[in-house]
Amino acid sequence: MKVVVVGGGQAGLATGFYLRRAGLVPGRDFVVLDAADRAGGAWRQMWPTLRTFSPTQYSSLPGWMMPPWTADQGYPLAEHVVDYLTRYEERYELQVRRPFRVDSVTRADGGLVVHAGQTTWHADHVVSATGTWTRPFVPAYPGMFRGQQLHTSQYRQASDFTGQRVLIVGGGNSAAQILAEVSTVADTSWATLRPPRFLPDAVDGRVLFELASARQRARSSGEGAAGVSGLGDIVMVESVRRARDRGVLRARDMFTQLDARGVRFRDGSLLEVDTIIWCTGFRPSLGHLAALGLRGEDGLIATDGATQALKEPRLRLIGYGDWTGAASATLVGAGRTARDLVRSLTD
Repeated sequence: MKVVVVGGGQAGLATGFYLRRAGLVPGRDFVVLDAADRAGGAWRQMWPTLRTFSPTQYSSLPGWMMPPWTADQGYPLAEHVVDYLTRYEERYELQVRRPFRVDSVTRADGGLVVHAGQTTWHADHVVSATGTWTRPFVPAYPGMFRGQQLHTSQYRQASDFTGQRVLIVGGGNSAAQILAEVSTVADTSWATLRPPRFLPDAVDGRVLFELASARQRARSSGEGAAGVSGLGDIVMVESVRRARDRGVLRARDMFTQLDARGVRFRDGSLLEVDTIIWCTGFRPSLGHLAALGLRGEDGLIATDGATQALKEPRLRLIGYGDWTGAASATLVGAGRTARDLVRSLTD
């Protein structure tokens, strides 16, 4: 059996681990391709002060627990995760091939063909694990703003905005963490589509994963289950708690249009700002699968409720969100989803 894994981030590495444990030989029976020139996946592109939502024992891939974070009393920073992922692929000799950016996947000779520039691989199965980081989403609003605009994926450090008037857009974890940082050096405002919902201080990634897993099990058995959204959306990491204590976590309704000087709200009022930071999420990076003609009107590829594409059973998807496995876009969730994925390939 020949398997090609597209993407060498956390989901691709977890898949490689289970393929290897199932007896497949890296480089011979399966290959992991990665577009980046170094290990670490999307974590290498994230802003340096971003933290995981869980302690290391709950933020690990299968087989080897992430080494403890001892630098402070908080959860690990992104650089710690990058180091862990780098050492993980070396530890299990996954032989990730990089940089190979996959252009397309096509059908041929009873299998699938993966194209990356002038190089091709023929496979019995393809596992797509390209994630979402390369497809930042910014909603369209009428009007034009003359100041600086950037997306979460372009944010690096709060000091870049010292003394500015900054508008943070979005009601998720990235928005809250960036707001918490930027508000220490700038005059910040926060706009959200709906009032932000903060999780209780004691709830972190451990609880969220357990709830997501319970919801997935309930779906499989046809039963109902309480969802993660019932608790809230924003994890109260230390920086966000401090921002709450400073009284800066106050959001206002979303604006209706852009203005040269800032944004205008429904009542016609103008908020003048120097910078807008769009913390408005990402979309799945699925362009390499376009030739297979699998995407629906929602832009996603229909699956069997897990990782297998309904219209192309030789294709598996992992790491894009709950539609490809409960919490599969998280470190620990990617591992559990990869286990089931490989089992479905090798049983």
